[in-house]
Amino acid sequence: MKTIFARLLKDESGATAIEYGLIAALISVALITGATSLGTSLNSQFQNLSTFLSVDAAP
Repeated sequence: MKTIFARLLKDESGATAIEYGLIAALISVALITGATSLGTSLNSQFQNLSTFLSVDAAP
């Protein structure tokens, strides 16, 4: 029984998989945050352009 428990303590393959999962989750959060920020900025730019063009095109 002691040898099985000692072998489980030395096995680090599960810890590696968890670490890779955490890294992937952090990268995903960073990408989503960046895409949201870029989308908000682009939306603002297009709104400004639309306002400029509609005011400029008025008779």
